[in-house]
Amino acid sequence: MLRALAGRALANLLCLSLAISVSGSAPLTERTVAQAPTTFVHPGVLLDQNQLEFIKDKVNSGEEQWTNAYQAMLQSPLAALNREPSPTATVECGPESTPDIGCTAETEDALAAYAMSLAWYISGSAQYAEKAISYMNAWAGTVKAHTDSNAPLQAGWAGATWPRAAEIIRYSNAGWPNEDITNFENMLRNVYLPEVIVGSNSNGNWELVMMEAAIGICIFLEDSSNYVKAMNTFLDRVPAYIYLTSDGEHPQTAPASSLTSSAAIIDYWYGQDTFPESGIAQETCRDFVHVGYGLASISHVAESSRIQGTDLYAGDIGQRLRFGLGFHSRYQLGASVPSWLCKGSLVDTGTKRLNSVTEVGYNALSTRLGHVMNSTGILTMDQRPAGENELFVGWETLTHGNNTA
Repeated sequence: MLRALAGRALANLLCLSLAISVSGSAPLTERTVAQAPTTFVHPGVLLDQNQLEFIKDKVNSGEEQWTNAYQAMLQSPLAALNREPSPTATVECGPESTPDIGCTAETEDALAAYAMSLAWYISGSAQYAEKAISYMNAWAGTVKAHTDSNAPLQAGWAGATWPRAAEIIRYSNAGWPNEDITNFENMLRNVYLPEVIVGSNSNGNWELVMMEAAIGICIFLEDSSNYVKAMNTFLDRVPAYIYLTSDGEHPQTAPASSLTSSAAIIDYWYGQDTFPESGIAQETCRDFVHVGYGLASISHVAESSRIQGTDLYAGDIGQRLRFGLGFHSRYQLGASVPSWLCKGSLVDTGTKRLNSVTEVGYNALSTRLGHVMNSTGILTMDQRPAGENELFVGWETLTHGNNTA
């Protein structure tokens, strides 16, 4: 159903007009131009080794939050050891899953590989590593293209997940043969990256997940040039997706946008014509599911960037994420909708909700940085243990809930 809704590097990002420290993570306070890490950190897509060790220790010591989340993941159909990959040479994806030729299979197989990689790292059981490898090898040996109108989005969803699994397996002595790794690299380089790196002028959640995929792929491939390109696109898209009152009367637009008038911006923002509060998202008046996709990708990229040496949470990106999470969490929890917001009527936030997308951002911004995020915290606790969304978000209470590593 959700498919139908469609060592640490030196400073990685250089401020245009503000000099940054020559070492350590650089808080970003202005529009930035990306630089690739001088040395890529591995594993380094969404999770690093310290975080993985933290999770492993918590589960193996029987601590309730992590043990419950781990068992919930293992009980997912995607984590079944008798489940088999279903690769497709040409994945054909249209709007609202029409057609769905390999689309569901691809995102679910990628999530299954990620679940198996986590289970391998936590348990040390080779059967999980072998299963994760089987998914990655099956698709690397088969998929050649994505077609139809949703091809970029589909490549983004699956492409965001594959590198997470691959980073864990490759850098944990899981027994993935070098020849198979090369084949997987070629799949990411030749099938996924060309589809996502070009970006999108469609709804913001498209471009955000496409850049999430591109950045994760570039970390795995150690592709500095495309990392820079993807990160620059991301840094332009986030301010065009989440509004801050400091932006002025209307939201910012991405540099490649064709939105040249107030009327066009309002139409793109689904009729939202006034902006008295920070945190409104480009798709707020569409529904919260799509906003959740965007918030998830923002948090995922920020987390990978932090691992690679630059703390996006400390600057404009983090501020927009914090306000975006808080704004939508408040209404998801049942706050009265003011007349100025979406003409006083939000799309049903009971069924079309954020889902479990708050853990990564909440952990970074509240647990690590100490920001007060009451609504986001309540919603995060209410949704534990977080599951998977069938697309590109999976088991984030296990991976990031109260993860202080």
